[in-house]
Amino acid sequence: MTVKMQDVARLAGVSTKTVSNVINGRPYVAAETRKKVEAAIEALDYKLNLAARNLRSGRSGVIGLAVPSLSVAYFAELAEATIAAAEEHGLVVQIERTGSVARERALLDSPRLQHIDGLILNPMDHGAEELESVQLSVPTVVLGDHPVGGAAVHVSTDQRAAAALATEHLLLTGRRRIAVIGARSADTRGSAALRFDGYRTVLERAGIPVEPDLIAEADPWIQVNGATAMRELLDRGAEFDAVFAFNDSLALGAMRALDDAGLHVPGDIAVIGIDNTAEASYSIPSLSTVDLGRQRIAETAVAALTEQMTSSEHPAPRRVLVDFTLQARESTGR
Repeated sequence: MTVKMQDVARLAGVSTKTVSNVINGRPYVAAETRKKVEAAIEALDYKLNLAARNLRSGRSGVIGLAVPSLSVAYFAELAEATIAAAEEHGLVVQIERTGSVARERALLDSPRLQHIDGLILNPMDHGAEELESVQLSVPTVVLGDHPVGGAAVHVSTDQRAAAALATEHLLLTGRRRIAVIGARSADTRGSAALRFDGYRTVLERAGIPVEPDLIAEADPWIQVNGATAMRELLDRGAEFDAVFAFNDSLALGAMRALDDAGLHVPGDIAVIGIDNTAEASYSIPSLSTVDLGRQRIAETAVAALTEQMTSSEHPAPRRVLVDFTLQARESTGR
C-alpha cells in the first residue's frame, strides 16, 4: 500500500503542512517537531511522489546550471556543490556547458528553458553589455557581477580583494618580484582585469613597480596554458621570485614548467593560485591558494533561486558577496 503524506502526519502527530515544510527544508519548524516528522518518514519508508507534486504545482523540480567549461576544475567542483545544495531542496540540476557568449545567448533564448524551473548562470568573462538585453524567461541567479537581462540577484566574491590577498601573502613571505600568469590585455571588466587590478594595487602600495616583463597572458585558464606562460616568462629572461597565477589550473601548469626547468617550488620560486580546487592540496608541493567560497556560492545561489521560484513577486535587486579565505600551503613556504 502506498504511504501518503497524511500517514506521516498522523504518525508524527502533526499537520500535513508541517510534514511538507520538513520535506522542503523550510526553516520555520521546531527542532523537536522536525525530529518527529523525520522519524515517521523513516518508520513508514515514505517516498515523496515528485511527479505528482510537480504536476499539481506546474513545476518540473529541475533547475539549470550553466557554466563556461567542465574541463576547468573550479566549474566541475561548482557543479558538484550545486547538485548537493539542490538536493537539499528536493531539486535536480541540469548542467549546461556554454563555452562562448554566443552559446550563452542561445541558451537564454532557447525553448529548453521552458522545461526547468530556474537557472543559475555563471557567465563567460565578457563585455558588460553582451547579455544585458536578453529577455529572461525563467527565474535566474547570476554568479558574478555581469548584468544579464533583468536578473536581480547576483552571487559573487570580491575578486579584486581576493587577488590582493594572494599578492599580499607573497610579499609577506619576502618575495618582491612577483610575476602574474593569466592576464588578458583585451579584458577590461572581467575576472582577469579584476584580479590584475588587485595585484597591481598591492604592489603599488608596497612601492614596487608593475613590470611588463613579469606579466604573462593566458586564455583560457587551463593547465597547459599555465605551463606555456611560465616557459614564456623563463625564455624572455624575466627575473622573478614568485608567481601569482589567476587560478589553480594555471598555477599547477606553471609549477610543472618550473620543475621541467630545474627550478624548485618554493625554494627558487613561490607559487600561489585562486580557487582552492581539490587537486591543489594534493599537488607536490601542495598549492597555496585563495578559496573563493565555492560551496557557499552554490548554497546561496540555490537558496536565492528557490526563493524566486516560490515567490509571486520579482526579487529586489541585490548582490550577495561570499567571503574568501587564504589557504597557505607548501608552494609559498620557504
